[in-house]
Amino acid sequence: MGEATASTRAIRQGAAMSIRPHRRTAAVAATTAALALVIAACAAEPEASTPSAAPRPAPSEVPAPSPSETAAADPGLTGFVLPAGEVDALVTGLAAPWSVAPLENGSVLISERDSARIHEVMAAGAVRELATVPGVVPGGEGGLHGLAVHEGDGATTLFIYVTASGDNRVLRGEVTGEPGALQLGELTPVITGIPKARTHNGGRLAIGPDEKLYVTTGDAQVLEAAQDPASLAGKILRLELDGSVPADNPTAGSPVYSLGHRNPQGIAFDREGQLWAAEFGQNTWDELNRIEPGANYGWPIVEGIGGDDRFVDPVQQWATSEASPSGLAIAGDTLFLAGLRGQRLLAVDIANPGASTPVFAGEFGRIRDALLGPDGRLWFVTNNTDGRGEPGLEDDRLLAVELAPA
Repeated sequence: MGEATASTRAIRQGAAMSIRPHRRTAAVAATTAALALVIAACAAEPEASTPSAAPRPAPSEVPAPSPSETAAADPGLTGFVLPAGEVDALVTGLAAPWSVAPLENGSVLISERDSARIHEVMAAGAVRELATVPGVVPGGEGGLHGLAVHEGDGATTLFIYVTASGDNRVLRGEVTGEPGALQLGELTPVITGIPKARTHNGGRLAIGPDEKLYVTTGDAQVLEAAQDPASLAGKILRLELDGSVPADNPTAGSPVYSLGHRNPQGIAFDREGQLWAAEFGQNTWDELNRIEPGANYGWPIVEGIGGDDRFVDPVQQWATSEASPSGLAIAGDTLFLAGLRGQRLLAVDIANPGASTPVFAGEFGRIRDALLGPDGRLWFVTNNTDGRGEPGLEDDRLLAVELAPA
């Protein structure tokens, strides 16, 4: 990776001296400069190295900014927005974090892929381990993946996507207790039998505005499975919260909502209820797709925009060196794709989804997930300790930045 920028060096130097919020001025202008990355010959994301068995210290809390330094919750963002201001480190010392899920009580949950741990981050910044999920078998890209929370009828239910010994599956359990003393109850399967492999496991979860659970799955290195409607691989699935199949799914009795996906790892709903998905390409094109029920997105027959009437083309594509998108967030009317190989966020105006603005290119390394945080800021999590990145002194980190109209 190229020489760090002055702002990045300042963050790392400050990390060696104290634990307090580290800041930099946000880069909001568009740039077309490509990063100097080594491009794999046959895949957008080369296979991860085996996770190190050496224990890592627990994540560190970072003092929360004062109320005057943060945006108000539910800021009512509209239109195209971009980061504006300084980046705060909320949590440091994470190990291959994968997903971030806020709770209504003010706490936030973070999953770690290889350790199978879920951490609770309290509103004041303190961090504790909520649970180590049993039965997780990490390896390659497999492990503890996506989290999604459903709160209603006095209950808080956590949904968890995991790689087990023989498959990928989704589990659910009740979260009880007060912030700082939360407990995760017994985990039960929601859906099992999702094909697994060392790569292409999908793994993102979301609760839709229709109160249904949406699940992304990868092709598990069996390309033709993405086109097989009977296979759970290479799909976006739609389920009732108890795991049953909704009566209004595209195909009666089938959890398949859309097919023809290679390795989608980001899904999000906009204010109109439209579902969007970010997807890893292979050698050429990563994709942003507008998801319609029952639609076929072409993999492996088509990668990127193919112009084949049998399939739905992506609304935008990127060279795999510029993106390798994982998590997908929506703030106002802006989609933020978290780029791994691209080491950036890609901001897309929903009103003009064919163009994008790169943000923070090369500043923080690999970015795994993004979300609109409970304080109204854009939160994103780095992923430099997963065997493919170059960890900094405080990696991995949960970061936050205010947003403003572009």
